[in-house]
Amino acid sequence: MFRWKATAATIAIAALALTGCAGGSEDGSGGGTSGGTLTLGAITPPTTFDPAGSEWGNRSPFYQAVFDTLLLATPEGTIEPWLATEWSYNDDNTELTLTLRDDVTFSDGSSLTGQVVVDNLQRFKEGTSPDASYFAGVTSFAAPDDTTVVITLGAPDPAMLNYLTRDPGLVASGESLSNDDLATDPIGSGPYVLDAAATVTGTSYTYTKNPDYWNPDVQHYDKLVINVLQDATASLNAIKAGEANGVKLANNDNLTEVEGAGWTVNANELDFQGLLLLDRAGTMNPALADVRVRQALNYAFDREGLLEALQLGNGTVTTQVFPAGSAAYDADLDDYYSYDPEKAKELLAEAGYADGFTLSMPSSTVLGATTYTLIEQQLADIGVTAEYTDPGNNFIADMLAPKFPAAFMALEQNPDWQLIQFMVAPTAIFNPFHSEDPKVNEYIEQIQFGDEATQASVAKELNTYLVEQAWFAPFYRVQGSFATDANTTVEPLPTNAYPAIYDFQPKQ
Repeated sequence: MFRWKATAATIAIAALALTGCAGGSEDGSGGGTSGGTLTLGAITPPTTFDPAGSEWGNRSPFYQAVFDTLLLATPEGTIEPWLATEWSYNDDNTELTLTLRDDVTFSDGSSLTGQVVVDNLQRFKEGTSPDASYFAGVTSFAAPDDTTVVITLGAPDPAMLNYLTRDPGLVASGESLSNDDLATDPIGSGPYVLDAAATVTGTSYTYTKNPDYWNPDVQHYDKLVINVLQDATASLNAIKAGEANGVKLANNDNLTEVEGAGWTVNANELDFQGLLLLDRAGTMNPALADVRVRQALNYAFDREGLLEALQLGNGTVTTQVFPAGSAAYDADLDDYYSYDPEKAKELLAEAGYADGFTLSMPSSTVLGATTYTLIEQQLADIGVTAEYTDPGNNFIADMLAPKFPAAFMALEQNPDWQLIQFMVAPTAIFNPFHSEDPKVNEYIEQIQFGDEATQASVAKELNTYLVEQAWFAPFYRVQGSFATDANTTVEPLPTNAYPAIYDFQPKQ
């Protein structure tokens, strides 16, 4: 199963049926009532409860139920205090100082201290989480006293505060970090406590309300159950049977039936789908080194048609990879490239490819056969031959090896600096050929070392340049859908595939 970021975490291979019947109240009558049970559906289980190996995206609710993060991401797109009440940087943004709450205890009775936080941060940096690289630029963590933590960076990292709202910011009991059963018996300070006896690993996870939680205002239920529903049919069946209060939908194929069952579809647009034009220097496919070829590929696609055919229209066409909520976003860049096969052919001819060329790409049945068929047809219309290889479960690994010059992919649209470090920078994981451009490097440096105003303005310039240079060929932003029953409300997060546990509430 793919485990990279949001969409990669939403792709399901195996099907698991819903185990047991879980209504929304203690009497099993269904629906979320204050003090009752909140039953949720998630599409992928956690691989471990050890924060040092944790992930976010669709696995976030399992962790957020039992652990607190240092900072909190809100549905409004802001970052708010949580375990840390205040934070500040030094003059050159290389030292972040956090002030911690002094009234937090873990479910084992131990206290939150600066050293406990430092121990968690260091373990994450050295751990097995796919997001451990978020701390690659950290040179040290220190706790001058019980309520202070200092994070020292080798260079400014404008995304650090955002990281601390996610898996790098999870804090477990200091006394639990050496426990042999940490992976299965988490000890946190979160709103709920895992009931291991009532939990079936990989299938259903039960949590009970933490009676000593420091923020009871966000504990809207006495009990939380998260069932793993990796199959769209299982999710739909749970919805129709009233066996859940909230369900993450793996795709948008059944929205009409979901709404017909009296449920509300809560939507956000976190992911984009399209082609990653990875080999921009032409080391594997010389054609891709020419910007005119990359631009031609962008003109080749009928984005509106693809959105309707592949997502039933649930999303927004775009030719940029930065999300609508970012400083880099420019609405005009959503339609920078029109559907113009003739223009594409002209550009290919100007670049010396009037007879076209062959583009090798990986394919996966998980991403849908229709997707690849339509891409192949539209490329053929401009004279480009799509040559697919199915690497099976090595799809991600082979793409990042790198073994292919381009690939269709679905990726999370992160906030500005996080996206740069994810897809654009020479060391970015989804820049496997380590593409560099002097102008891009200059923009990145200005964003990294600039003040907030500079970061915002230069991010927009970088985005425009990437679109003009056709580093990518996005098709559309996909609607992410989370369904809630008639008794439950939630606000999606603009920066994560799964809503925050705290934001689920029973309707009054």
